[in-house]
Amino acid sequence: MVRLIRLKNFHPFLNLFIFIISIYFFLVSIKLMGSALKGIGIPFVMSILGVAEHPFTGIFIGILATSLIQSSSCVTSIVVGLVGSGGMSVATAIPIVMGSNIGTTITNTLVSFGHIRRKTEFGRAFPAAIVHDLFNVLTVIVLFPLEIHFHFIEHFSGFLSQIFENIGGIYLFNPMKIMVGSIVKIFEKILFHNNIAILIFSLLILFSALNFIVKSARKLATRRVEINLDRYLFGRVWKAFLFGVIFTAIVQSSSVTTSLVVPLVGAGILDLKRIFPYTLGANIGTTVTALLASLMTGSLIAVQTAFAHLTFNILGIIVWYPFKFVPIKISVAIGKHGKEHKYLVILYVFLIFFIIPIVLILVTRR
Repeated sequence: MVRLIRLKNFHPFLNLFIFIISIYFFLVSIKLMGSALKGIGIPFVMSILGVAEHPFTGIFIGILATSLIQSSSCVTSIVVGLVGSGGMSVATAIPIVMGSNIGTTITNTLVSFGHIRRKTEFGRAFPAAIVHDLFNVLTVIVLFPLEIHFHFIEHFSGFLSQIFENIGGIYLFNPMKIMVGSIVKIFEKILFHNNIAILIFSLLILFSALNFIVKSARKLATRRVEINLDRYLFGRVWKAFLFGVIFTAIVQSSSVTTSLVVPLVGAGILDLKRIFPYTLGANIGTTVTALLASLMTGSLIAVQTAFAHLTFNILGIIVWYPFKFVPIKISVAIGKHGKEHKYLVILYVFLIFFIIPIVLILVTRR
């Protein structure tokens, strides 16, 4: 009897341990996947970034480039470098940054695929993954035409860059590098730095980790856990938003922070409405690193490009948060169809992130 009581008391701690380890390997998989895709895609990305002659083309170059290497920070850094060297104007860079905001959300969608064999979970996880994407798409639809005609983001970011020109910046401590950097390097060495092998291996770890995250989270999902999440993180809009900003600024990746909540929504611990302000906070947090780094460079144009990214994200929240039901309802509707017809989900990913950008880039370049 005593033995049974001890085992019963031990189970929650075992589940918590499995949950934490699964989160760790989830982060490792995201980092490995990004490393592999950067190795595969950066030469191509460098070649297409230099041909963004038309602003409309720039948006789709930003989507495609970021989708290929799954890092808006990397694409933005390359763009800032091109602007700073005189290879690209700020006006050309802004649409690429807009497109990069859309492309970075592909990671969330890939994470939701870990639930695809379980209909109910997938019906919750997929909308949670694409609501960030839909918000960014809607923001581009509203702000891009205005920017083309009035250049208000360019002018306002230029004004801000002059104010902060001589302030200087700081480099944020990145705990992600400390936490997973060593094991990522070990796996890369074991796989002989072969990017294709690393990509396949990272996807295997990703879906295995997601499976354990969901199973252990379900067992840990007591009423007390949900109350604590509400009380400390997601219960109030401002808490969720601030958590998204701070967490993303610390780990320096919106892909990581937004992807982490997808399995929790899939497991039924969180819901779409509660994570929405958190994803908006991640949009702001992802600009912090580039902004501070650009201030360190002392390049006025580099600072202006970073401020343009921040301005775009803030304006997107101002415009769409009062109408948040629009991206939420659209994502739920797409999720319902995707749950019943999974081929539509695959089609959605290829259309939004690859086929449409490639076709429009080719068409607008003629």
